[in-house]
Amino acid sequence: MAGNSFGQVFRVTTFGESHGGAVGVVLDGCRPGLEISEEEIQVQLDRRKPGQNSITTPRNEPDKVHILSGVFEGFTTGTPMLMILYNADADPSAYDEIKQLFRPGHADYTYLKKFGRRDWRGSGRASGRETAGRVAAGAVARKLLAERGVSVLAYTAAAGGIECETFEPEQIEANSLRACDAAAASKMLARAEALKAENDSMGGLVECRIEGVPAGLGEPVFDKLDAELAHAMLSIGSVKGIEFGSGFAAAAMSGSEHNDELGPGGFLTNNAGGILGGISSGEQILFRVPVKPTSSIARQQHTVDLTGAERIISTEGRHDVCICPRIVPVVEAMTCLVLEDHFRRQAAMLT
Repeated sequence: MAGNSFGQVFRVTTFGESHGGAVGVVLDGCRPGLEISEEEIQVQLDRRKPGQNSITTPRNEPDKVHILSGVFEGFTTGTPMLMILYNADADPSAYDEIKQLFRPGHADYTYLKKFGRRDWRGSGRASGRETAGRVAAGAVARKLLAERGVSVLAYTAAAGGIECETFEPEQIEANSLRACDAAAASKMLARAEALKAENDSMGGLVECRIEGVPAGLGEPVFDKLDAELAHAMLSIGSVKGIEFGSGFAAAAMSGSEHNDELGPGGFLTNNAGGILGGISSGEQILFRVPVKPTSSIARQQHTVDLTGAERIISTEGRHDVCICPRIVPVVEAMTCLVLEDHFRRQAAMLT
């Protein structure tokens, strides 16, 4: 199946299905000599794994990473890294009663139309579980970026119609929504619990801030930095859009309002979100992505079966009420992969 690889120089290929034997990633292009351990990678995987709190899926997956190649005596060798996470709590029987039905909002219908067959066990490759491999590879990219002085921070900016009003970075890992505002996080959690009781789900907005990227990173015309960040974000199953800086609000602004004027110390504003002409400006790179509500819900909905006959479906099983908190580390991982790939491409161009 095409479309499983991402990146040019720093390149990843993910593999595995939600209820198969394992999921994982092959990372190619990492330089030799990077000190890295399974424990460092595990830190990021633990942020993504299921069963963290009352609004995430209770599926009991330790998501323990195993590095099978590309690392020797604690350092990368420059050869492909294969990282695998064995599935420990797969339960495809939860889908037995609905395997002939199409779940509204999910990829069941489109996968069948494309391939002529589909993995009905939690939707196989269309499951959010596929992103575990991305997070493992992103942890390696994050360490390389740290050496360059680059940091990536994502968080829930809104969920269930409730918006964060303050930015408190120390609160992000202190609440179950990974929201940047403690007071808003409490309201979001209450909203999530109410929807859970109604067999429903909720969406939200994840924001990402990138610090330390110097001016000049990006490849015009088709490989613009913002275009590739958009590609990365929209490759995440639940993400339905992206905006940089002032984003869609720019449509209601005048040129004089939107233009980022310059002074001796740099840009006076950052409506562009740190990218101009597809190339980094040296300012903070800021973008936001909307995350749709979880598709698999126990509330009854209309659908059809494989023959086209009308049916009623209720998707039981183990699913997140809100995907935002677990998608935050995925957003960070994909961002890190894009940035490291562009740094490597930039270095190759200048040699």
